[in-house]
Amino acid sequence: MMRLLILLAALIGIASPARAWWEYGHESVATIAMATAKPQTQRAIRRLLARTDLMETPTCPARTIEQASVWADCIKELKDRYSYAYNWHYQNIGICRPFDIKANCPDGNCLARQTERSARLLKDRSQPVRVRVEALLFLVHFMGDLHQPLHAGDRHDRGGNDMKADYGYRPNSNLHTIWDGLLADRAISTPAGGAMGILAEVPEADRAAMAGGNVEAWSRESWQVAHDAYAALLGDACAPVPAVRPALDNAKIAELIPVLRRQVARGGLRLARMLDEALG
Repeated sequence: MMRLLILLAALIGIASPARAWWEYGHESVATIAMATAKPQTQRAIRRLLARTDLMETPTCPARTIEQASVWADCIKELKDRYSYAYNWHYQNIGICRPFDIKANCPDGNCLARQTERSARLLKDRSQPVRVRVEALLFLVHFMGDLHQPLHAGDRHDRGGNDMKADYGYRPNSNLHTIWDGLLADRAISTPAGGAMGILAEVPEADRAAMAGGNVEAWSRESWQVAHDAYAALLGDACAPVPAVRPALDNAKIAELIPVLRRQVARGGLRLARMLDEALG
């Protein structure tokens, strides 16, 4: 019986969706950033990643830019050691009211302000190496979070976690899981080509403009995409929650795939610019 249970658990693991935004999306943003950063920036990144032993987090390796992109999620498993950073991964700015980041970022404990803080620490060469390594790891991750819309705006429903929804073949999900996992997995791999395929969709002449702006402007943009994500599900983004669980059908999913791919491209190009400014 025990062997049977182990076999069933393994099969369930194999049958699970491939990778969610927390991994696939973050890695894709990081890959684009590394590919488009200046050569001297790439060298500086590699030098800092070679010192990640200073973080003393052996269960959360960060020797590559892709590993670094999920380090800030991995360390959540370390519980009290990094519990202070829990609120840094999101900012629940209501999509049914005017955008106001200041009112939704108490004491700087939100995604936008910690993204800015990480960039400042990374750029400051007077800081100890360990501090700059940690700043790099947080910055790479936070720029991924900033471009996952349900980390940037919601209807006071825990980033869409409480907004029940059906997704194509997958009933009884929620809006956050759809954007974090189901839609992300499909969009990043459709069409094939992964991160570099997404980057190739952005003409080189347009990349500098896409990378322009600042963290607050990008927050507002992702907040608007969050608004549109609710609208795609409900028709009216601010409509009351329907009695019957709403659904994203295949036609609507097809419309959202390029939206999510664009968010990944934006995140990668903007992260590259921030890394160039800090390290180039």
